[in-house]
Amino acid sequence: MNLRSVYYSISPKSRFIVRKIYYYPIDVFEFICGRKNKYVPNKGDIFIGSGDFLAQGKHHLELLNKYADLNENHSVLDIGCGIGRAAVALTQYLSKQAKYEGFDVVEKGIIWCKKHITKDFPNFNFQYIPLNNDLYHFTDQKAEEFVFPYQSNSFDTIFLFSVFTHMQPLEVQNYFNEIQRVLKPNGKCLATFFLYDNQIEDKISNNNGTYSFAYDRGNYKLMNEKVPSANIAFNETYINEMIEVSHLKLKEKIYGTWANRANNDLFDFQDILVFEKE
Repeated sequence: MNLRSVYYSISPKSRFIVRKIYYYPIDVFEFICGRKNKYVPNKGDIFIGSGDFLAQGKHHLELLNKYADLNENHSVLDIGCGIGRAAVALTQYLSKQAKYEGFDVVEKGIIWCKKHITKDFPNFNFQYIPLNNDLYHFTDQKAEEFVFPYQSNSFDTIFLFSVFTHMQPLEVQNYFNEIQRVLKPNGKCLATFFLYDNQIEDKISNNNGTYSFAYDRGNYKLMNEKVPSANIAFNETYINEMIEVSHLKLKEKIYGTWANRANNDLFDFQDILVFEKE
């Protein structure tokens, strides 16, 4: 059993506690040394993955500029905004006339964003949406039935970084439908996935790698059978069909490095899809 499996074997609440304890010495040291950036959360509070917080946010901004035609005056929606990694980068790019909306299922991330971002940038708004997800917490509100709290045709740009990698098919389909509804005509959405086809299916199914998906569910594969939302890989054809059902059009596909298929200079770890509302 690897460390990732051990981490997923404990309760959602315990995962937050373990991370807080693990990074506590580093957070205290940085505070004492005066190295704390007001727009960077404590490491123990970051629940959206490892890596340099500011650098990753800037990388996401680069992806949005290049592939989603992001404009400084756009109205943008950050689905699964986490603890503000992309939002912090966008505060240095979006104009005061632009509108930023973000929502997430983890309350402490939204609390931090409101306290540290909205306070200085009032055109940045964050909402806590307590949807059920076995990676973070259990509630009665289902993502597959969730209606985004925004009017139709509201956003020029929508993005989801490492969100669909933790969602079940019915949830993904509903989000596609809602994205199509709230996007403006010709608006674009950039989202990341773990995608596979027949050529790499056997490779990622081997249960001996850091990012292997051993549990086959037909059109998608799970990394962890007991925590289905831990990490999910989707068959590319299946995702393309779901996009078409939602009356969206796939515009671009950029493979990431996770399965050694990256084919572009500005790649990400996960695979990237960009789709458009026509």
